[in-house]
Amino acid sequence: MKSQIFWNGENATRWWWVRHAPVTANKGRIYGQNDMQADTDDPETYSGLAHALPSGAVLVTSNLKRTHQTAAAIADAGLDLAAPIIEPDFAEQNFGDWQGQHVHEIRAEVGPRHPFWLTPANQRAPNGESFSDLWTRVTGAIERLTKSHKNRDIIAVAHGGTIRAALGMALGLEPDRALSFSLDNCSITRIDQVPPGPHHPDGSWAVVHANYRAH
Repeated sequence: MKSQIFWNGENATRWWWVRHAPVTANKGRIYGQNDMQADTDDPETYSGLAHALPSGAVLVTSNLKRTHQTAAAIADAGLDLAAPIIEPDFAEQNFGDWQGQHVHEIRAEVGPRHPFWLTPANQRAPNGESFSDLWTRVTGAIERLTKSHKNRDIIAVAHGGTIRAALGMALGLEPDRALSFSLDNCSITRIDQVPPGPHHPDGSWAVVHANYRAH
């Protein structure tokens, strides 16, 4: 029997984040906002996603084609998906002049490194942006879309950086801490905007699961 004390997911806005399919054409180079092709040749993966994700959901993708290809592969596997809302604020971090280079080529230029990311959250790539910049645009778009699609399921096919920002926001973390999340391609991360209640009068966020691989 489910406890009646805890929130059970009803009357919430449910975000189902899917990290896009793998990118292999970059040959190990940093690609960021370069518009790279994704490899969606894995029917079992997309069948699992189609069964795990809700039907009748709002669909949001970034403006980069690897998210469009991933959403199309999920639809082809049997999930009825609406036409996507294209949200440029959900794009991956812009690594500026570092895009197209191997990590070892820019390590000397980077200086202090984050243990799980190319740079600390506040360090901007030359002619690009920092993870903190990404955080600001992603969390703003989440707030906006949550208001527009209140109490709906929202499937957001996006990027590793985007989903780290979403998780960090839900947990009230600083951007540097959110960079510690490990997220696989084609994994599902779900965060729910919980409606106001006696213990959270302004509403709150719940993390239902992170980096889930559907089979």
